[in-house]
Amino acid sequence: MTGPDPSSLIHDLLSGTAPFALIARDGTTVEVLTGDVVDVELLRDIPLTDATGTAREVLALVPFRQVRERGFVCHDDGAPLRCLVVDERVSLDRAETVASLPSSPIPLADAGFDIADEEYADIVRRVIADEIGRGEGANFVIRRDFVAGVDVDPRVAALTWFRALLEHEKGAYWTFAVVTEGHIAVGASPEAHVSAKAGIVTMNPISGTFRHPAGGATAETLAEFLRSTKETEELFMVVDEELKMMSAVCSDGGRITGPHLKVMSRLTHTEYMLRGRSDLDPRDILRETMFAPTVTGSPMQNACTVIARHETTPRGYYSGVAALFTPNGATEGPTHDLDAPILIRTAYLVDGRLRVPVGATLVRHSDPDGEVGETHGKAAGVLGAIGAIPRDVPAAPADADPDAPVSERRPLAEDPAIAELLASRNDRLAPFWMNPQDPDGSGPFAGRTALVVDAEDRFTTMLAHQLRHLGLETRIVHWSEVTDADLDAADLVVSGPGPGDPRDDSPRMAAMRHVVGRRRAAGAPLLAVCLSHQILADSLGIDLRPLAQPHQGLQKTVDVFGEPASIGFYNTFTARVAPGDTQRGMTVGRGSVTTEIVTDVAADTETGDVYALRGPGYASVQGHLESILSRDGMRTLERLIAHVL
Repeated sequence: MTGPDPSSLIHDLLSGTAPFALIARDGTTVEVLTGDVVDVELLRDIPLTDATGTAREVLALVPFRQVRERGFVCHDDGAPLRCLVVDERVSLDRAETVASLPSSPIPLADAGFDIADEEYADIVRRVIADEIGRGEGANFVIRRDFVAGVDVDPRVAALTWFRALLEHEKGAYWTFAVVTEGHIAVGASPEAHVSAKAGIVTMNPISGTFRHPAGGATAETLAEFLRSTKETEELFMVVDEELKMMSAVCSDGGRITGPHLKVMSRLTHTEYMLRGRSDLDPRDILRETMFAPTVTGSPMQNACTVIARHETTPRGYYSGVAALFTPNGATEGPTHDLDAPILIRTAYLVDGRLRVPVGATLVRHSDPDGEVGETHGKAAGVLGAIGAIPRDVPAAPADADPDAPVSERRPLAEDPAIAELLASRNDRLAPFWMNPQDPDGSGPFAGRTALVVDAEDRFTTMLAHQLRHLGLETRIVHWSEVTDADLDAADLVVSGPGPGDPRDDSPRMAAMRHVVGRRRAAGAPLLAVCLSHQILADSLGIDLRPLAQPHQGLQKTVDVFGEPASIGFYNTFTARVAPGDTQRGMTVGRGSVTTEIVTDVAADTETGDVYALRGPGYASVQGHLESILSRDGMRTLERLIAHVL
């Protein structure tokens, strides 16, 4: 419904003490939510119904510390899972609302980053060397905070910044202000983390950051960014990571569309859309997708550990979500729709201190000084929008009418050369994830069972989805919970990928060695992937070595037993044989009988790096056949399973 006069309502919000939220997400209106605040401990405690069981609307601010619900580590600052239980919602005209909001600039005192540029660059170097360089993951996001003092009434500051963001930040998914006792959050998030409506789940991975040069972006400068290998692979890696989440919550695994440009005031990002079907409670969907790899890293569990090692202070709400649960009137299935943007590009005000957290995605190609610049660009995107620093004026395209207003100039995404560069990215990707998916139980291995052992990389959810497409009845078991009975009962065991050094003596590595060893000893069908491939190779007497340059998010075309295959690699260690070595023989004794076992080796002809192995009842692959980077992933997976079965 249409609400009251905006100027009257804004006056009441400024002079009152009750909590409220303002949300702009459709381009024409501002939603005003008022009600009571309830802090809860767990996502399942979010109060979606009242005492009578009647569904109600709730806006929840979900802090980063909620990753503890998934068993992940973090610096726990006790930031509350804060719920605004909505008593009243009104819809205001956006233009009229903007005109009613305060506009006087808010002065900042003692402004600057909490971590100096040189110190942050050193952190980047350590993460690349000590984490990515030692196999702990493919990419990690490490934050720093822009901080300043603010000597203005908090409500005035919140509504002033909200107006500035509405006027000067474009391309935001949500522009919002959430005002509760002792805490204010005002932001323009470019990224929808997850939404669920009418059984359709959507995720929106955004990555790759183009900082607009002075005067604004042009087709030429944007094209240079789109040709960057580092920026392209960064986006592919986060799409892979979010597909892991989609495969965990959606029956059809998730389909990707894009890429698109997300153009904002000072930055342009690249993005994909992922969609799938799910009948889960939206709180469960939110739990299984905590949190976006674009603001944490991958694999997710290890990313949290790395963040805890290299960030010395808690994150608060940064990289969490603002989750709006809205009753949908359904009598069956989920009773609420979910809309949850990531809490980035957000300013927080607590006890007179402004905090704008920003982070850079660190990958094997990262340049420390470039990542320092990225944090400056992201902070400037917020600070420029709220008027704390000068705002840029966009540059006009070369063929634009110089007298035309900025609003009438052709968007860069419509430039033919830009559109072609974007579309060309999909030539590298696996058709499997670009097409509609819904496993129907048929397939070449229908009637067989598969057990996937998770070694703390949820690529296993994507693997399981592919296995179901091949007809296998598949379940996933965590390495710490798998039993010998589980291993012995399955027709096929897939020993999964995971982070870390395969030569370690950790409990996880010992458990994965046991999985591989038990299946081999029984002569039972085994497929080993990435980390488990290295463990299998080690059991065959093949050397394991660290790569000189990690292959995190690297696409290569390799020979897999006589057939070329384009595969995505996420490895820091490799099994290695002498160049030209294509077979390994072993004599195995069982009682008084000895057997000669011959293992076929698919390896690089120059380096000897082993890409795949196969022998009696077993096979392995170093690459991730489930990755979007594996154009020939399904074909290769089917070949290897056919061999072991």
